[in-house]
Amino acid sequence: MKTYEKTTLIKCDVKELFDFHLDVENLKVISPKYIQVTLLNESFIPKEGEVLRLKTVKNFLTIMWEVKIAKLQSPNLLVDLAIKSPFAFWEHSHIFTQKQDGFCELRDVVAYKAPFGVIGSIFDFVIEYELDKMFTFRHKITKEKLEEK
Repeated sequence: MKTYEKTTLIKCDVKELFDFHLDVENLKVISPKYIQVTLLNESFIPKEGEVLRLKTVKNFLTIMWEVKIAKLQSPNLLVDLAIKSPFAFWEHSHIFTQKQDGFCELRDVVAYKAPFGVIGSIFDFVIEYELDKMFTFRHKITKEKLEEK
């Protein structure tokens, strides 16, 4: 099992940061332009046990995702667990912590296992590169959106 982690300080209230992540429409906003995200649930309301269905398209490759909200603890934690994804295992923890002077810490922790066993693990360096590229973009956009208010 591998772990990827990204942390950013954002000048906002922890509840604002939590609510921003609860709005699934923001998933399209914080996704890089080279990844097209389509929400397949008509009206998804994040609650523990609920499943969000997504279609992503990157480099003409379509991938279907089903992620279950495993934990939801307002305003500090949102954990989603992939039921269907390109990974053998995927658990994404969004951790929100109020800091001093009006700042919050946004921490994303992804525990994952590449598909195809040992053969898939050969490509861990590519997965890590892609995760870093994507989460760097996500954190940048989240920071911009919340700090412009």
